[in-house]
Amino acid sequence: MINFFEFYDIPEAFELDQAKLKKQFYDLSKKYHPDFYANESDERQQEILELSTINNKAYQTLSNPNKRLAYILTQHNLLNEGAKPQLPGDFLMEMMDINERLMEVDGAEELANITAEVLEIENNLQHNLDKLTSDYQQLDHTAKENRLNGIADIYYRQKYLLRIKETLDTFAARF
Repeated sequence: MINFFEFYDIPEAFELDQAKLKKQFYDLSKKYHPDFYANESDERQQEILELSTINNKAYQTLSNPNKRLAYILTQHNLLNEGAKPQLPGDFLMEMMDINERLMEVDGAEELANITAEVLEIENNLQHNLDKLTSDYQQLDHTAKENRLNGIADIYYRQKYLLRIKETLDTFAARF
């Protein structure tokens, strides 16, 4: 499997220069446009089609911060399909408490308080994620690996929190 960062000849990073990324995408879109290879062998046409497809997938992944984060974690075997993350007990207890309160909510004000609490947790997670990813490129290999574990932890917490936010949205529709 081709590494998207290598495909675009850019260093692995959580924060990318979007203009540079878009320019690379357009340059490769022109270079690998199937119409320019219509007179080539079937084999070459297939190869160009695959490169064009990789270019599109790479751009869709790297241009979206959430997809880029998940992609980097996957590249480092920290995000696997069906894997159960080991979230800290205190976080799980906090989420369980919020879930229980949600199930018993009986008014808009109570729902607003829970929503504010969830948004604060979400903002804190995002702030911590920003701190962990901001200087990632400057770190050495060992420091990057250590940092990636913290980033994966926040990623899984955010995923868990997303489910609670979906439940909040469901309850908000009732009031």
